Amino acid sequence: MRDILRSNGLSLALFALFLASIVGQAFAGWYALGDELAIHGRPAPDLLAYLATGHFLSATFENWESEFLQMTVYVVLTAVLIQKGSPESRNPDESPEERSACSPNAPWPARKGGVWLQLYAHSLSITLLVFFALSFWLHLLGSTRRANEEALLHAAPAETAAERLADPEFWYESFQNWQSEFLSIGALVILGIFLRERGSPESKPVHAPHSQTGG
Repeated sequence: MRDILRSNGLSLALFALFLASIVGQAFAGWYALGDELAIHGRPAPDLLAYLATGHFLSATFENWESEFLQMTVYVVLTAVLIQKGSPESRNPDESPEERSACSPNAPWPARKGGVWLQLYAHSLSITLLVFFALSFWLHLLGSTRRANEEALLHAAPAETAAERLADPEFWYESFQNWQSEFLSIGALVILGIFLRERGSPESKPVHAPHSQTGG
């Protein structure tokens, strides 16, 4: 068990933080919606019913959408663009093929070659793009449900998903998250040129010159 925890500590810690955060979001959102409904003289749903409301679904997938978009763009851009001095950039003097030479222990698509190799060579960005598209769709459905929940409180007409997609408010929800994701990753790329974090693979060694590119 100790070896498992040591070997998988990073992912376990991150997923534990994710679970704690989404549970906190669920309870906080439940109470917030209850307060909102009380103003209109409506009863609050129970916690499990709340998890199916637009209030929870829209907010959740709105954030997942932006995170997967950020990581998709980041993975693709770091494959083709260089930022001199940043540990987040690949070294322009080092060919990607030099870092991924095939070996007997390589994953089977890499050894198989052909179309399997081509798909596997881009499998990370493809998977992240699929996650983004799925999150975007679920955000749209959740946002539509949320808009209709609010419309019901004010005796307004309901919206379809297509109408919601054309609503500026939906795009406001998306863009407000997208811009923050690109800002944060851009800041990491630039700050990593001049600042260090000892022991982190996201940082260059403490004594590395600012001009050194790559981790």
